[in-house]
Amino acid sequence: MSQLDDTFSGTKPVADALKFDQSALERWMADNVEGFAGPLTIEQFKGGQSNPTYKLSTPKAQYVLRRKPPGKLLPSAHAVDREYRVMKALGEQGFPAPHMFGLCEDDSVIGTAFYIMDFVEGRIFWDPYLPDLSPDERGAIYDASNATLAQLHSIDHEAAGLGDYGKPGNYFERSIGRWSKQYKAAETEAVASMDKLIEWLPEHAPAQERTSVVHGDYRLDNMIFHPTEPKVIAVLDWELSTLGDPLADFTYQLMQWRTPKDIRNGFLGADLKAMGIPTEDEYVKAYCERTGRDGIPKLDFYFAYNIFRLTSIVQGVYARSLQGNASNEKAKEMGALVKPMADYAWSIAEGA
Repeated sequence: MSQLDDTFSGTKPVADALKFDQSALERWMADNVEGFAGPLTIEQFKGGQSNPTYKLSTPKAQYVLRRKPPGKLLPSAHAVDREYRVMKALGEQGFPAPHMFGLCEDDSVIGTAFYIMDFVEGRIFWDPYLPDLSPDERGAIYDASNATLAQLHSIDHEAAGLGDYGKPGNYFERSIGRWSKQYKAAETEAVASMDKLIEWLPEHAPAQERTSVVHGDYRLDNMIFHPTEPKVIAVLDWELSTLGDPLADFTYQLMQWRTPKDIRNGFLGADLKAMGIPTEDEYVKAYCERTGRDGIPKLDFYFAYNIFRLTSIVQGVYARSLQGNASNEKAKEMGALVKPMADYAWSIAEGA
C-alpha cells in the first residue's frame, strides 16, 4: 500500500468536532431506511476534505452517511441534497452510482443535512501513480476511468429527470463568477495571480457547444473500482455537479497530466509509457472517440480555468480548517498550495 493509500484509505474514530447524536440517527434510519436494524457502529472515513463522511455498520448491513459540515458555510457549498438527487437519477440510468436510501434535510436530527447510501465494497486508488499495479493494470484502470466519464457525458439529462439540475448555457461565465466569489469569501491573504485570473478568464472563455451532467471533481480517488477487475462500480463525491460543459469536466481530470508532482501529485515529467499509463494525447484521443469529437481546441484555457477553480476550492478548505470545521486533518497544510497553484495557472494563461 502506498503512503497516500495508507493516509486516506479506511476509517478512524469520529473527530470530536464531527460527532452527533447517534440515537437520533438510529431513530431516523428506523423510520426511513428500508431493512435497517441496529445496533449501529459509526466510524469516520479518513478521506474527504469537504463533506464529512461516515461508515455505518450494523450486524447485517453497511451504509455510508454523508453530511454538511457544522459551522458557518460558504454560499451554495456542501450541497448534499444535490449529491443525493444526481446519484439517484444517474443510477436509474445505468451509471455506476451507489444505491441511495434516503435524504434528511432536517437539521434537528444530527445537526446538519445528510443522506444515507449503500456502502460499495471495492478499491479506491488514492495515489494516481498506482504503484501497487502492473503497467497493464494501470492502463486498464485509466481506460475504465475514461470510458466512465464518456458514459456520464453521453447520458440524456432530460430523460434522467435532471433537466433543471443547472442552467444549460454560459457555463464558464457562470462558473468563473461563482468560483471568483467563493475564493474572495474565503481569502486569507492577497494572491496577485488569482486576481489576474479572475479578470482574464471571462474574456477568453470558449463558446459552449454541448451540455451534460458534469461531475465537477472527476478524478481517480472519487471512484470505486471492482475488487479485482478494471471496472468502475461507483463514482462518488458529486457536491460540485451541475449541468455544464462536458469539456470542463474532462479537462479537470486531464490536469493530472499537466501538473507537477509537487502540486497535485501530477504526471508532468513522468515516464508514463514505462508505467503503462496513457499519455495526455492518448487519453484525449480515447475520450474524443467515445464522445464523437474531432479534438479539443483551446486546451490552455481549460487548464488555466481548472487550476484556478481548484485553487479556489483549496482556499475554501484551508479557510474552514482555520475555523476548525474541515473534515480532514491535512486541510491546514493546503494553505501553502494556494499561491503556487495560482501562479502556475496564470503562467498557462499568459502563454495561451
